[in-house]
Amino acid sequence: MNNMMNEEQLLLTVVKYLKENKRHDLTLLIDELQPYDIANLYKDLPNKLKTRFLFHLDNHLLADVIQEVEDVDLQFEILNKLTIDKKGEVLNLMDNDDLASLLHDLPSEKTESLLAEMKHEESTIVQHIMKYPEETAGRLMTNRFVWIRDDYTVRDAVDKLKNFAEYAETINYLYVINERRQLVGVVSYRDLLLADINNQIKNIMFERVISVSDYTDQEEAARILERYDFLALPVVNENNILLGIITFDDMLDVIIREANEDIEKLSASGKAIDFDTKAGVAAWRRLPWLILLLLIGLFSGSIISHFQKTLDLVVALAFFMPMISGMTGNTGTQSLAVVVRGLAGQDLDRRAISHLILREFFVGAIIGVICGILISLIAYFWQGNIYIGLVVGLSLFLTLIIGTLAGTIIPLILYRLKIDPAIASGPLITTLNDIFSLTTYFTIATIFLDKLL
Repeated sequence: MNNMMNEEQLLLTVVKYLKENKRHDLTLLIDELQPYDIANLYKDLPNKLKTRFLFHLDNHLLADVIQEVEDVDLQFEILNKLTIDKKGEVLNLMDNDDLASLLHDLPSEKTESLLAEMKHEESTIVQHIMKYPEETAGRLMTNRFVWIRDDYTVRDAVDKLKNFAEYAETINYLYVINERRQLVGVVSYRDLLLADINNQIKNIMFERVISVSDYTDQEEAARILERYDFLALPVVNENNILLGIITFDDMLDVIIREANEDIEKLSASGKAIDFDTKAGVAAWRRLPWLILLLLIGLFSGSIISHFQKTLDLVVALAFFMPMISGMTGNTGTQSLAVVVRGLAGQDLDRRAISHLILREFFVGAIIGVICGILISLIAYFWQGNIYIGLVVGLSLFLTLIIGTLAGTIIPLILYRLKIDPAIASGPLITTLNDIFSLTTYFTIATIFLDKLL
């Protein structure tokens, strides 16, 4: 029924059912919705109907809905509208990693209050996850998975899978442990279906298991998951004891979040700014970078002042200044984007870095030759002076090489210094390249000054 409704119609229908207490109709409607849709529906409901709406949702669905809400305050609001018993049951059903993320963002007294309402076993697991540093595999893992012993038969494994299928976040893989709980193998759901029911797990399992340490950086874990096309990744400690798994959906959230952070840094906008950010807050978050770039930009002005005599004698040079600086900044930003994207997807050794720098040099040279010749001809026919064409073309050739190398080398240097290379933002590269390009342009013009007059 909801497929034929838009969001406004759906909201009006739910409000109508709630006011008229049409429990059966409301249940049928909710059954057709995804948790994400229910979360958005809850946000738009009138405040006086929100509590009534929540009590039409079963505990499993409530747990899923809370996990779909990105606003921590809204998550806490939903929990506060539940009875103590219902709240505890919902918290127990939430994924450990999502709950740890929620509690981390709350004041300590609220965190302790919520943990106290959970089962001791679940509370202990969540507190253990919260002890890991942010952006590590341990912080993302969940204990909701199916493990089996290497001495199990296929029948034993299938029986356990049936019993824990609803509990587990994924049943695509069953992880095999020995008597010391060390990870020794993995069996896929497909392997179980095809194997003889009496065969032992140790005879059909894959012993070479790709896993990550609990302190592995989340970006590295994401690269491994992407590299092998896994749907889940086991997490182990230094003794190879299986602690949990990271699922693909959690890793996808990480990838999107990391990409957004890189975009913010590339645009020099600092912390997250979205459509709902107030003007004053957005301006304050952008100011630090812009003030730095403003001060660096003043140096560009001093370069022009230093070559004022050259500019006064050959006014035509001013026509090509924006083009020279703009093209240099553009090529630098392009190279920066290539490097940052490459570093996010792989680790570069010395040989790969040398190859990258050499390649970008040739890229800059090829672009410089083509653009340099083109602008030389334009400048010559426009100004009627072959030397102006030579100065502009040669300057553009050199500055495009410089800009390309700057956009490549600066983020690589930051990477080697263990600084996020995305900090070498587009505006910073552009501003530095303005200085490089203007210095090169006016230096060459001064050398040929006698020919330009």
